[in-house]
Amino acid sequence: MNKSTKAKLGSKTATVRLDPNPKGEWKAVAGADHDEWNLRQARLVLSALPGKHDDERERAVISGMLDMRPADPIEGILIGQIMAANEAAMRLYRLGWLNVEEYPEAGTKYLQQADKSARTAARLIERLDQHRGRGQQQIIVKHVTVNADQAMVADSIVTGKTNDALSAAKLLPAPIDQPMQNIEPSQKEVASVEGGTKRK
Repeated sequence: MNKSTKAKLGSKTATVRLDPNPKGEWKAVAGADHDEWNLRQARLVLSALPGKHDDERERAVISGMLDMRPADPIEGILIGQIMAANEAAMRLYRLGWLNVEEYPEAGTKYLQQADKSARTAARLIERLDQHRGRGQQQIIVKHVTVNADQAMVADSIVTGKTNDALSAAKLLPAPIDQPMQNIEPSQKEVASVEGGTKRK
């Protein structure tokens, strides 16, 4: 049973039929519950990439989208854009290196455009990571508790070998009877300044 929705597009009204129980068999490709969106997004990505359209190429592109595991349609869009930007960067790098010796100016232009595409892909990957984390940063706080009677600083590395068992035992702290004393300077330091006067 389809649910109808009316949407106003400019001066026209369109009726859209939505499945109230979408199957989402292609959700792993573009992240949506409705396969109409998932298949459209897959077609858009396939048509945005250069090269001969054949089954092998389409399988490779779709499997790449599957491997990135979009959780929702926004991730599906970002993944499609990442794939297109990466493909453009790789193609432009190839053209740049092919032309840089014979046509240095053209080769340099291709390489500059390739760098822009690579930076765009990197920014899109950052956005995908931010979206997946919903913009939240994780702060991990670790507490270290030191018993005042047993504090130790060691600059040795102890491994789990049997020969190191005796040296490891020597590193264990021994209880101390009194806390360490604060060392206070016994006399005030005097520094001489230009002109022969002394300042405390």
